Amino acid sequence: MPANNASLDKPTKRRRNSDRTKEDILEVATSEFADNGYAGARVDLIAERTHTTKRMIYYYFTDKEGLYQAVLERSYGAIRALERGLDLSGLGPIEAIRALAELTFDHHEQHPEFIRLVANENMLRGEHIRRSEALMRLGAPAVDLLSDILAEGQAAGLFRTDVDALDVHMIISSFCVFRVANRHTWQALFGRDMIAPELREHQRRILGGMVVAFLGQPGD
Repeated sequence: MPANNASLDKPTKRRRNSDRTKEDILEVATSEFADNGYAGARVDLIAERTHTTKRMIYYYFTDKEGLYQAVLERSYGAIRALERGLDLSGLGPIEAIRALAELTFDHHEQHPEFIRLVANENMLRGEHIRRSEALMRLGAPAVDLLSDILAEGQAAGLFRTDVDALDVHMIISSFCVFRVANRHTWQALFGRDMIAPELREHQRRILGGMVVAFLGQPGD
């Protein structure tokens, strides 16, 4: 006898509903952990805001730490996916390094919760990142992409040879994180909102120009 299509669809629908529920939990949990840190975040509140239960959250993520690690993995995974998807075909190393810097700029501005999560995890001395094999692997794609761009620029005589990918990654991240993380104190002290829309393209150009200028200088 032919299989009943309705019965075949049920597991698929359950998987879709399960995936949707998990994504909703992670979305709300990201906000909760970003705003209140690991210690201050309340799983009960996450359950309430996602119209589920604490028991259901723990069914998916085991416990609070499992949920937090899943949030970190999702957040870091998002920017790594953007980097992997960056189309650099046809671009020279100078244009490529600008494109990567601008991608980081855009991501960090659009995801301030990522900055807060990183700050909170640094306060915890990176202990949860160190426990996640998935997170420990996520650094490699960013370094590999930068290494390829650097190698091409160095081979062409365009970039200095006394720096590596992590040096450049630190320069780009420093600028992008600072303008989001220190927005409020900077505005209070100097009266300038670093992420004001009218300053966006100006600062984006500053970042690209800064990185290119640094790489174009002769080495020590």
